[in-house]
Amino acid sequence: MITKDMYLGEILATNPALADVLISCGMHCLGCPSAQMESIEDACAVHGLDVEEVLSKLNEKGF
Repeated sequence: MITKDMYLGEILATNPALADVLISCGMHCLGCPSAQMESIEDACAVHGLDVEEVLSKLNEKGF
């Protein structure tokens, strides 16, 4: 299960297919070096997204 304190890099390393979910939510900078050490919660805050909504979509797709 993906939680809000997990890093984007960790999630993408485990399941690269989740990049599609993040991109569809509006996170287009997944290749940025800072994104690798940014939590889902922090990334959602920066992009003005609801973290619970993004987590739901990520966990639907699978970790």
